[in-house]
Amino acid sequence: MKNIMSMMKQAQELQTKMAEIQTELETMQVEGTSGGGLVKVRLTGKGVMAGLSIDPSLIKPEEAEILEDLIVAAHNDAKQKSEQVMAEKMQALTAGLPLPPGLKLF
Repeated sequence: MKNIMSMMKQAQELQTKMAEIQTELETMQVEGTSGGGLVKVRLTGKGVMAGLSIDPSLIKPEEAEILEDLIVAAHNDAKQKSEQVMAEKMQALTAGLPLPPGLKLF
């Protein structure tokens, strides 16, 4: 019985920490770049685009397709970084807990 109470306490602490991480992810931002820094995208920790920066040298009508590809690449770079930060935070949070292999909490 004591073991179950201990596990319930750990679960409650985990839930509190996960809520804190979720709040932190909403306020943090990561930046992805492409084209050698000519295109930059900022995302929140939850993957919502918060900003876009395009170097003026890229804004030429005949190069619109290239610019579009660079924006997509910068967004994907920022999203990957965001997901990596979230995975690291969750791994640190769940370290030492007796979770089954392959269980994903996010």
